[in-house]
Parts: sequence; structure tokens; C-alpha cells
Amino acid sequence: MLFHVSFRVEHTRLDRNEFWDEWERETQAALAALEAGVIKSLYKVAGQRRVIGIVEVESHDQLDQIVMGALPMSHHLTLEEVLPVREYTAFAEDVRRRWQS
Repeated sequence: MLFHVSFRVEHTRLDRNEFWDEWERETQAALAALEAGVIKSLYKVAGQRRVIGIVEVESHDQLDQIVMGALPMSHHLTLEEVLPVREYTAFAEDVRRRWQS
């Protein structure tokens, strides 16, 4: 299952060094997830403490487990938006077939 996710990083409980130490741990985990294929694409929004991406997980449960506990910064993240998405090529094929099986 593919999902578009949007996170805002809340940092008010951390001093500057703690914030960057935690964000560094998060970047290491994110890069590993990109390499493993769980994260399909990931972007940092310029000028904001916000990250958006496309992730591929087996279930809603797995997404919840990752967001609520597996991420190094899970206790500093606000999940702003989660949207189920699909590959555009599959959509295009459905359109071509006019939604006929």
C-alpha cells in the first residue's frame, strides 16, 4: 500500500543541540528506509520543519507502528496528512479500459 505522508516536526521541548542530534538520528533512519524501499520518495519542505514523502507499507497497522514508535523522532512529529495513493500508470490503464475488468 502506498501512502503520501506529511509530517511537521515539533521541537519546542528541545534545546538547539538536542534538536539537531535527534534530527540527525531521524535522517539516518530515513536514509536506511529509502535504501530498503519502504520510503519511495522523501522531501524536506524548504524553510519549514516539515517533511513529505511516499511510503510503501503492508498495512495501515504497519504505518501506525512506524509513525507511533519506530521513528527516532516519533514523539516530536505531528502527522498532518496521510493519503492512500496508487501508481498513475495503473490508473491510466483503468481509464484506457474504461474501468472494465
